Amino acid sequence: MTLPHTGRALADAAPVSYWLDRPERPDALPSLSGAHAADLLVVGGGYAGLWTALLAKEADPDRDVLLVDAGTCGWAASGRNGGFCAASLTHGLANGVERFPGEIGELERLGRENLDAIAATVAKYDIDCDFERTGELAVAVEPYQLDGLADDAEMARRYGHDVRLLDRDEVRAEVASPTYLGGMWDADRVALLDPAKLAWGLRRAALDLGVRVHEHTRVTGLARDGAALLARTSGGADAAPGSVRARQVVLATNAFPPLLRRLRSWVVPVYDYALMTEPLTATQRDAIGWRHRQGLADTGNQFHYYRLTADNRILFGGYDAIYHYGNRVAPALEQREATFTTLASHFFTTFPQLDGLRFSHRWGGVIDTCTRFCAFFGTAYEGRLAYAAGFTGLGVGATRFGARVTLDLLSGTHTPLTRLDLVRRKPLPFPPEPARSVGVNLTRWSLARADARDGRRNLWLRTLDRLGLGFDS
Repeated sequence: MTLPHTGRALADAAPVSYWLDRPERPDALPSLSGAHAADLLVVGGGYAGLWTALLAKEADPDRDVLLVDAGTCGWAASGRNGGFCAASLTHGLANGVERFPGEIGELERLGRENLDAIAATVAKYDIDCDFERTGELAVAVEPYQLDGLADDAEMARRYGHDVRLLDRDEVRAEVASPTYLGGMWDADRVALLDPAKLAWGLRRAALDLGVRVHEHTRVTGLARDGAALLARTSGGADAAPGSVRARQVVLATNAFPPLLRRLRSWVVPVYDYALMTEPLTATQRDAIGWRHRQGLADTGNQFHYYRLTADNRILFGGYDAIYHYGNRVAPALEQREATFTTLASHFFTTFPQLDGLRFSHRWGGVIDTCTRFCAFFGTAYEGRLAYAAGFTGLGVGATRFGARVTLDLLSGTHTPLTRLDLVRRKPLPFPPEPARSVGVNLTRWSLARADARDGRRNLWLRTLDRLGLGFDS
C-alpha cells in the first residue's frame, strides 16, 4: 500500500492548538500589580488551579480566593490535550492495582464519583464544552496485544467495569481500520470534551462566584510573612511588580518549574504532540463508521490516542514523548516536524480510506510526569501550602480530585482523602542530570524496541519494573 504524501497533508496546518485557536477564547484578565491580600492564593490557572478555586468558593462563599496564572487560564496543558476525561485516578486500573493494591477498590469508587461530579458541574454552570460520555475503545494492532486486552478485560470486570471484548470483525464494525485486530470497549468510564472550553467555563464559573483572577501574572518567589505566605509577582512588560499576602497557598503549576525546590526531583516535563484534521465530509464519515464516537487508543508502549470532535474532525496524537535535558520547557519545543510527519504517516496507515484529508492544526504541549504515573500530593511551610503534581496525561479528570485533596490538606484535619496511601506516599524521585536524561532516553529507546519485538521487554525495562518504575509513553 502506498501512503499519501504526508507533507501535502501537513502543508497548511497552523502551528497552534486547535482548541485555543477559536473566536470563543475569552479576553485576558488584567495582570496583578501592587500589594494584595487573600485567604487563599492559587498559583496556576489550568484545570488543577481552576478546580481548586471553584471548590474552595463553593465550600465557603466568604473565603477570599485569588488565582494567578503566568499566561491565561487554560493556555498550557489544559488547552492542548486530547479531551479524554477519565474516571481513573491512577493512570489506568493496572497501574493502580500494582501500586495501591490495598485501596484500589476505593480509588476506583472515588474516580467514578469524580467523573460524575465533573459531569454535574458542567451541567450546573452550563459549561458548553461538548461533554460526551462515550467511553473508550482500546484496540490491538499487533497479535501479541490481544492477550493483554483479554487480561485487562478480566481485571476490569473484577472491579465492576462495564467492558466488552471485541474480535476483529466487531471492532472494525465500530471503527473501520485495517490495522485493528481486536478491541476492548469501556462503556462509560471516559468522557470526551472540548478541553479549552472546559477551562474557560471553569474560569467563568469561578469569577461568577467571586474568585479574583489575574492573568499574565507570574509568581517569582514565595516566603514566610508572619502567619502567612508572601508571593512576589511580575506581570507583562508594562505591568508593575506585585505581591499577595495569603494565609494559604495552593501550587498548581504541574510541569512548569516549581516554586518548591523539592518538587524538581519528582516531576519531569515531557512533550506530547497532536494533529487535528479538517472536518470530515459525510462520505469520509461513512468510510470509517465510528457511530458511537468513542475515544480510541492503541495498546503499544508508544501509543496513539484519537477522537472525533463535535464538528467531526479527528484529533490524532501521542506516540512520541520527548524529554529535553535539564527539564527544559520552552515555546520553541511545542513544534517538532519529525513527530508531526510520523503522526501523519501513522494516521493514514490507520485510516487509508481518508487519503486526501488534510490537517488544519499541529501542536505540542508539556505533560508533568512522575515515576508512578499518577498524581502525588504534599504540603510545605508548616501546612500553609499544598500541592498536587505528576498527573501524567490524566489531568482532565484527576485534577478535580487533586483539588479536593489539596484543600483537605490545607484544612489540617484528617479526612478520608488525606488518609489514602495515594495521598500519603510520594513517588520515587528521578535522578539528577545527566543520569536523568540518559535514563529517560534509554527508556524511550527500549519501549520502541519492545513494540518492535512483540512486546518483549529488555533487561532495562525489566529492571525498572522490579523497581516499581514501569514506564510507558
